Amino acid sequence: MSDPSGNPHKVLLVDDDPHIRQLLAFAFAKAGMVTTEAVDGEEALAHLAGAGADLVVLDINMPRMDGLEVCRRLRAMACAVPILFLSSRDEEIDRILGIELGADDYVVKPFSPREVVARAGAILRRSAAASPAARQAHDLSHGLLHLDTGGWQAFWNGQEVALTVSEFSLLMALVAAPTRILSREALIDRLHGPGFAVTDRTIDSHIRNLRRKFAHCGGHDVIETRTGIGYRLGSCAG
Repeated sequence: MSDPSGNPHKVLLVDDDPHIRQLLAFAFAKAGMVTTEAVDGEEALAHLAGAGADLVVLDINMPRMDGLEVCRRLRAMACAVPILFLSSRDEEIDRILGIELGADDYVVKPFSPREVVARAGAILRRSAAASPAARQAHDLSHGLLHLDTGGWQAFWNGQEVALTVSEFSLLMALVAAPTRILSREALIDRLHGPGFAVTDRTIDSHIRNLRRKFAHCGGHDVIETRTGIGYRLGSCAG
């Protein structure tokens, strides 16, 4: 799998278990991607500050610095690299916290390496779809909300709001159908395609992130909740 310029995607694997890193490196190589490895959060941050990556596969539970702290620091630095979490415990609080910190998706251990690669590929395709090389730049606007889909940028009343790949994709789906109520299942399909096992709570967490980020700029009416049905774009009047 390659980026819009034709180069193989670069994936950073961050896990303190060498066996897991080896399994994932083999699976990503079969999918045509190039991997590098980090054994803990500090090494991961150092690598991203230098070589960068197209995607980070990040274990939550690691010594010295866990995956949640790595994600928190990356988002605090406005680093928008997509993050796929690996969680060793099937605890919803870990997964929801990871999404709310800015991760794009998660997989619970034990996992199939093919599933990890498939979820990573879905995230990378969303990123590629927003690049100028893959999409003719055009704008979507509603009230004070403005999306530059070619530049993968969101603005509220002229002020840029930094979003993750998943957050931007969700918001773009809502803006593209401003009068429709989209169910959580429909939004999951927009993010991953049919057949992915993603809970409704993941979508709810992305929506909370969007509301929080826009609220900082005065955008308190970006997304409406229709109880028992789903979400719809709000009036965006400010």
